Amino acid sequence: MQIDLDLLYTWGAIAKEYKKNDIIISEDEVAHFYYQVVEGCVRMFNSNDEGKEFTQGHFCNGQSFGEPPLFIDEKYPATAVAFQDCKIIKLSKEKFLKILDEYPSIQKHFLILMAKRLHGKAKTSKDIINQKPEFRILAFLNAHKKGNGDIKELVPFTRQEIANFTGLRVETVIRAFAKLKAANKIENNNHKIYF
Repeated sequence: MQIDLDLLYTWGAIAKEYKKNDIIISEDEVAHFYYQVVEGCVRMFNSNDEGKEFTQGHFCNGQSFGEPPLFIDEKYPATAVAFQDCKIIKLSKEKFLKILDEYPSIQKHFLILMAKRLHGKAKTSKDIINQKPEFRILAFLNAHKKGNGDIKELVPFTRQEIANFTGLRVETVIRAFAKLKAANKIENNNHKIYF
């Protein structure tokens, strides 16, 4: 959900630029700000002691991220990093909540956004728990496909990034892509995947 930038600036928001891989939010940090991407993309993820990562979400131009802890006075459950160079609007929690009070239409959009994210998390959990690697990858690719129809598009994620999103090892993703190519579900041209 994108809140109008002029409205955010009127309420005291500031814009900050981040380089690729810069940390924006750290896991277990207290939530004090509303964040909205103006340009670029942000990735939220968790990692374990062995360095294995699981991507919780991917947010690009016009999307906001990290809101749930603002509503329930909790810490951020994941780390957010710049997936590419980006510009992000940052607004204090107090002012963000006042905007929601003053603008019921924005509040309604956030209710819908939170419901969609919860629904998406439930579907992702089901895909991860119950399905074979090929199914997980196809579910991920379908969820991130921009166009409609049978036209194959370049997948903008690396094999490692797909592994992070699906909870698989990169070796498993590579083997699954071989099976998907053999089944004509994907195309592989010059090490680029088309779906």
